[in-house]
Amino acid sequence: MTKDDVNHSKLQWHPAFLQAIQMDLIEYRDYLEFRYEYHLTSEPLRIDLLIIKKPKDIVINKNIARIFRTDNVVEYKSPRDYLSVRDFLKVCAYANLYAAITPGVDLSDLTLTFIGSRHPRKLLRYLTRTRGYTVEETSPGIYRVTGDYLPIQIVESRKLSEDENLWLKSLRDDLEIRGLSAILEQRKGKELWNNVEAYIDVILRANEKTYMEADKMWQETLLEMLEKNGTVARVREESMEKGKEIMARNLLRMGMPVEKIAQAAEFPVEKIRSLENSE
Repeated sequence: MTKDDVNHSKLQWHPAFLQAIQMDLIEYRDYLEFRYEYHLTSEPLRIDLLIIKKPKDIVINKNIARIFRTDNVVEYKSPRDYLSVRDFLKVCAYANLYAAITPGVDLSDLTLTFIGSRHPRKLLRYLTRTRGYTVEETSPGIYRVTGDYLPIQIVESRKLSEDENLWLKSLRDDLEIRGLSAILEQRKGKELWNNVEAYIDVILRANEKTYMEADKMWQETLLEMLEKNGTVARVREESMEKGKEIMARNLLRMGMPVEKIAQAAEFPVEKIRSLENSE
């Protein structure tokens, strides 16, 4: 195992996934209850994510959630993992157990969703050839599986629409600068459902090379902007401390993390945080 593999294995993809799917379904936040790592029994049996729709008759007009019923079991795989036949069988068993032991829950209330970045070729082949199910790609990256007594869908997140599923689609380790910029731009200037720092942390660490390239590009762009409006000349006339503060403020407005700003502007983290609070 390489050093990159070791570092990658330490990334907390599942908390980031929870925040990603919440953001992609943010317009339905009043009707969906998310139960992360839902424990089925006192033993270590747990569902990655259980999404409960309230009220039952609300229609979720979103590509990744159109099959949703009342109780929706979701299995997620990180970018370097894959959805296997074993995963499918395990989650089906968990869903049946959940319906069997949970008061008020019936199998007719359940759906299954499997989400991963990689194309699940072996799983799809198993479902069609061994199980005799029908698999149809109803929209980019979303495969509806029919033939089972439960509604099932498989989501290949890297193929999802960026317009509808920016957060899930971007939960990967091969983002380009444009994709990373889109996420950081979405993070700014809007009321978020909840804190997305786990998501942002994973994205930046998993795409460190891209982030460093973007960081350099943003700084160069910023300097060009400052030169055009004469800010650079004024900064040179001021003290070095004031110049660093101006640069730190601009980088904050661009959405850069505090630690990275401290490195780029050579400015204390504590002072940057105070600037952040005053913005």
